[in-house]
Amino acid sequence: MNFNLKEAVEILERTPQTLEVFCAGLSEGWLAGHEGAGTWNVTEVIEHLIEAEKSNWMPRLESILKEGEGKPFPPFDRFAHIHDKPQGSIGQKLHLFKSERMRNLDRLKELVDPSRHLELAGLHPEFGVVKLRELLSTWVVHDFTHMAQIVRVMAERYRADVGPWSDYLGILKRK
Repeated sequence: MNFNLKEAVEILERTPQTLEVFCAGLSEGWLAGHEGAGTWNVTEVIEHLIEAEKSNWMPRLESILKEGEGKPFPPFDRFAHIHDKPQGSIGQKLHLFKSERMRNLDRLKELVDPSRHLELAGLHPEFGVVKLRELLSTWVVHDFTHMAQIVRVMAERYRADVGPWSDYLGILKRK
């Protein structure tokens, strides 16, 4: 096992600033592109990250600490941002994401003692018993997943424009 809470927090702290540097001030063409029907654009990915900060990570962490395996996690709608369509500029959304993330990290540091809590378990409605360490690891990899998605979606915009070089650009390889 490689999980280390301090190292996980290093990534979780950097994601908002990474996204802010990369996405703030971009033209609508970069923000609105997607990979096809039913896929998310950059703005929608940021909105999903905000929703996860509000309704996923900390409620589930707190459920593990308070309820253990006795009660399933509170539900999380991965598509809530699509149904509710949050208003605001990309800059406002990035700021909200950063605020929510920093509040969650402060709460994480307040609640979790890595020497005592990482092996505590909760009840995921789909997966069954999961450990706090697994939830925290997933939070980090979730960030990586969506940062990679953002870059991939943006690269897709220039798929036709790169011409013959597409064979050498791994990000444009379709699975």
